[in-house]
Amino acid sequence: MSSAQNHAEARFREAQDALPVHERVARAAAMFAWARGLISREILSQAGPLPAERLKWETAMRLYGSDPAARKLIQRMLDHASG
Repeated sequence: MSSAQNHAEARFREAQDALPVHERVARAAAMFAWARGLISREILSQAGPLPAERLKWETAMRLYGSDPAARKLIQRMLDHASG
């Protein structure tokens, strides 16, 4: 990493640390919602239109499917979802 990148990273961390906790949590929630939306759009572009319930669980599978316990629960919900 270059000196300029290190400096930019340090300034970013300082700015993050200066934020009140509620703003950091709000920013994290917004980033999570953005990522979830991106995954949902990707699923729709590959699979075509899906019922909202099915899309919700397909998105959850992409987010949490690497965990065996979560995968099992999500698969059970997908088995019962329409679409």
